[in-house]
Amino acid sequence: MLQYVLAVGNVAQTDENAGAAGPRAAGIQDAMRAPGASALDRYQDLVIGSRDFGKLFLYEIVVTLTSWVPGALGLVLRRIAYPFILGACGRNVTFGHGVVLRHPWKIRLGDNVTIDDLVVLDAKGTTNTGITVGHGVFVGRATILSCKNGDIVLGDDVNIGFHSEIFSGSKVEVGRYGLFAAYTYLVGGGHAFDDKIVPVIHQPRTSVGITLGENVWLGTGAKVMDGVRIGRDVVIGAGAVVAEDIPEGVIAVGIPAKVVRQR
Repeated sequence: MLQYVLAVGNVAQTDENAGAAGPRAAGIQDAMRAPGASALDRYQDLVIGSRDFGKLFLYEIVVTLTSWVPGALGLVLRRIAYPFILGACGRNVTFGHGVVLRHPWKIRLGDNVTIDDLVVLDAKGTTNTGITVGHGVFVGRATILSCKNGDIVLGDDVNIGFHSEIFSGSKVEVGRYGLFAAYTYLVGGGHAFDDKIVPVIHQPRTSVGITLGENVWLGTGAKVMDGVRIGRDVVIGAGAVVAEDIPEGVIAVGIPAKVVRQR
């Protein structure tokens, strides 16, 4: 149980140098203290993902003029403007107000995607591919998709409820028709904590990745831990903590999650 709690609690801590040894600050803290980098350089590294001034200028214009605009006018403006700063954007994509984009040129969206208000799409990393979203996907209000040099792949027709989070330190992949209720978490990474002297935040971050098959339903507040594979056609009960692989076609509940019956 201690592993589950520590892994969940460390989702907010970032470290893009997972394999590095010895004491160090979290990734964002490292970037903010980078020697020789100006404030503008640090902003571009953390937000834009490039020190190209043209990309910086385009990003600032699009976000400043459209991200906050309410109502139908804001929806129209963002539908027109946001594709200019994304890696790819399909047809009929809707962006709510206050959507936050980090390393936007590594974010790729399919057709008929809805990104609700206050969603964070953070594709941050130096060697990763970023965030890839299939067709017909809905990402609910205030949900966070967060890469720390990892990748997130959402298949077609995935539906993610509000205030959820997918964190990836390597790769998190969700199959078609994935259905996530509110407050669900996919925790694709964590910190080692074996050394009692070194603060956990300074110990190496590890990530194996998470894979969910097609048609997986996560109940409210369910959490899937790093290294887990869930087969297709699985239902995970509300509040469950999934720390081991789940075979296809079953219902699993509890902490830790156990299979209770076939579907």
